[in-house]
Amino acid sequence: MTWNPFKKEQAQQPVEESAKSDSSKGKGHATPKRKEAQAANLRPLVPVDRKASAKAAKARMREKENAEYEAMQKGDLSRMPRAERLPWRIYIRDYVDARWNIGEFFIPVAFGILILSMILSVFVQNVAISMAMMILMYGYLFAVIIDTWLMWRKLKKKLIAKFGEASVAKGSRSGTYAWSRAIQMRRWRLPKARNKRGEYPED
Repeated sequence: MTWNPFKKEQAQQPVEESAKSDSSKGKGHATPKRKEAQAANLRPLVPVDRKASAKAAKARMREKENAEYEAMQKGDLSRMPRAERLPWRIYIRDYVDARWNIGEFFIPVAFGILILSMILSVFVQNVAISMAMMILMYGYLFAVIIDTWLMWRKLKKKLIAKFGEASVAKGSRSGTYAWSRAIQMRRWRLPKARNKRGEYPED
């Protein structure tokens, strides 16, 4: 039997390599359980499905708008949009709803004049009558403008006295809010009128 000096070294080599491989696993590397825990805690900054996220946000916004619209129909002040809960806007609504506004009848009056003018033009065929109908409609429109201007002039003084200049500033759009409500029919107004005619708010 021949003695081989390299045989001992060859026999020890697999043991040393396996020891090195075992030591490399034990140091400097996280265990599988730790990696799984770290992966579970990660949350993406951007939604994975942007289309679904946008659809959900749109649905939430629509639900909020529907709730606010329902609140304005029922007169539920606590659930109305923030702008409708401003104290001077509440005062404007109560003041406009308390008076008889010529403008709130403009749509039915204008529609009636138009129908009457068409009927007379067919059966009577008189240009003078058609012109008279047009003058009547424009006259009513002029009366609406005058009535709305007088209403706002008086209301503006009351708002300044009660809430200050901020309530009638350009950014508040109080004038536009008042006249747009004044030319609407009472039953179509939103938020819903909460006082009867003649019941003006306290100064």
